[in-house]
Amino acid sequence: MHDYFVPPLFAYSERKVCAMVRLPVVLLGMAVVVTPLAAQGENIPDGLSVEWQGQKPCEKLFEDAQIRIARCAFPPGAVHVRHSHPGYISYVLNGGKGQLQDEKGTRQAEFRADTYTNSQAIPWHELTNTGDTTLRYLVIEKKYEPVPGQAAMK
Repeated sequence: MHDYFVPPLFAYSERKVCAMVRLPVVLLGMAVVVTPLAAQGENIPDGLSVEWQGQKPCEKLFEDAQIRIARCAFPPGAVHVRHSHPGYISYVLNGGKGQLQDEKGTRQAEFRADTYTNSQAIPWHELTNTGDTTLRYLVIEKKYEPVPGQAAMK
């Protein structure tokens, strides 16, 4: 027989068990609060800065102190990787099918030629061309409507 003491499995006091349970709950709560705040603090690039397969899908056509106009083309399978926009108007030159991902989730969309959207500033989104046609857009960014938490575009 051995001369050491083995405490019974349930020898913890109620106070110790409570403290052991509270710590992971507190840590989980901190992760839930801190993670979105960290994502907000990320420096998400604008739509003209991002590349896909070594190419920039958007070309700047005009820019002044108030607006920036770009033409964007996404062949089938292309991804306009995570980027942000100040308030903007997006005019569809050539439509098709795509997948949009943003803070609200992922959804499928059909884009019709000769239609437009007038959108508020968005912290981030990502577009994937899931169709068999090249998606083409004209994007007019309103530099005076910056993404919340980011400085206005210069």
